[in-house]
Parts: sequence; C-alpha cells; structure tokens
Amino acid sequence: MIILVTGANGQLGTALREASKRDDDRWIFTDVTALPGVETVYLDITDPAAVQIVCESEQVDVIVNCAAYTNVDKAEDDQATADLLNRQAPANLAVAAKACGATLIHISTDYVFRGDKSVPYGEDDATDPAGVYGVTKLAGERAIWESGCNYLIFRTAWLYSPWGKNFVKTMLQLLQTRPEIRVVCDQVGTPTYAPDLAALIAGVIRERDFGKPGTYHFTDEGVISWYDFTMAIREISGLNQCRVAPCLSADYPTKAERPHYSVLDKARVRKTFGQPIPYWRDSLEQCIKRLQL
Repeated sequence: MIILVTGANGQLGTALREASKRDDDRWIFTDVTALPGVETVYLDITDPAAVQIVCESEQVDVIVNCAAYTNVDKAEDDQATADLLNRQAPANLAVAAKACGATLIHISTDYVFRGDKSVPYGEDDATDPAGVYGVTKLAGERAIWESGCNYLIFRTAWLYSPWGKNFVKTMLQLLQTRPEIRVVCDQVGTPTYAPDLAALIAGVIRERDFGKPGTYHFTDEGVISWYDFTMAIREISGLNQCRVAPCLSADYPTKAERPHYSVLDKARVRKTFGQPIPYWRDSLEQCIKRLQL
C-alpha cells in the first residue's frame, strides 16, 4: 500500500514518521519545507495539478493530510491564506483521492464548535465556529464531504509533541525563565499527544480499516483547563521555581475567540476502531521525559 502524507514536517507528520517505521507499506512524506536529515518530497497541496500528478504517478492508496493553517490569531487578518490551506488544499486532495480511488484521512479541529456547551461535543452536534480558523477548517470538512471521495476526518484538540512549536514546549521555556506566569483557567478541553493520534492513524492504515467513512473525534482521555495543564507540566518537569497564577480569558484578550469548552466525545472512535486512548497525564509524562533527555 502507498501512503502519501502532507505537512509531514509538522508535529503530527513527524509522529507519523515514527509510527510508520515498523510497517511494510511505502510511506511518502511531503511538505513545502525541509528538515535537516529528514527525507521530504516537495509538494504544494494548494496546486491541484501537482497533487493530481503525484497521486496518479505514485498510485497512492491513502492520503493523510496533516497540513493546515493553525495560527488562530493571525488567521483573523489573513483569511485568504487560511482559506487556501484549510479549505482549498483539502478540496484538492479530496478530488485527487476520488480520481485515483484513494482514501483521504484528514485532520480537523475542536474549533468547528462554538465552545459554549458544558457536555462533550459529539460528531453530529451543530457546528458554529467563532473565528476564521474554525470557519476555514469547517469549510475544508465540507469540501471533503461534497467531493464524493472515501474519507475519514479526525477532529482533535490541543495538539502537542516533542517537535515544533506547541503549548507544552512554550510553558517549559517560560517556567525556566520567568518568576511568574498567568494562564487562563476558564478554557476547558483535553490535550492530545501527537504520537497518540499518529498511533490511531497508523493503526487504521495497518488494519486497512477504511470501510467506515465519516467524522470522528479523537483526543487523549480526561478534562482539564489550560491552567491545570500548566500546573501538571510544572509538577512533572520539576520546574517549581516559577509561580503559576490562574486568570480569566477576559484578562488575557486575544484577537480570535477561543472555545471555553471544547471537550470532544470519543465514543464513536472507540467503538469503530477499538484502539486504546491514553490518559492525558500519562502522555504528558512521556513527552516531558523525551524533552528532558
């Protein structure tokens, strides 16, 4: 089987590189950026002709789209680029997938929801994104639905890893360099360790489990606030010299509105694919251990 990964030098793409090492399938990792010592095929997924040529010439069976415009605040002022990467690029991949009979595995986000509930969001709950990032990600989902290709969409949240820029690495740096930091305590969700999501995707591919197209929610288990998450990072890392103070979102204004509650219900993904979902703290311990080696 031939698997094409886009955005392969990001957090999830890097995790998929690791998860795929024990497979006999052929994985093609593509991106528009290069990393030293890492083999990457250049592919601009905003170019439909380029996507079509690669998928046809390589006889691709599965496309895993890890590429996205993820700067939530910057998207408010750069809607055109966010739309290009979050809507048009997935549409290009969906068209190519249908043409060559491939399955498209696409990563979406909790930001497709408003975040004003108090119980976990199910896949069939009404979407109502508050900002450009969520609007363009939802538009990407719709482009895939409407393409007629075989697809699996995994919505996730609060992604972090030992690679790239993410909340955990930022907090570790701040805990080492500042006497005090303030973190919002009224935004609640669940972190997702990129290798955990990569393990799910690699498992689906390994088992050839593509016969149940649809949208699924995946994060690690548990429910916490950003403040709780930071306190756990502080405790596990042993960086106790920095004081962490809770604050409200209103005290820390951002250009884009964040969901106050974005816990995702994972019953469907558990029932459909039967893969274990780690608890968020266990995965956080693994990540920090890797970063401190």
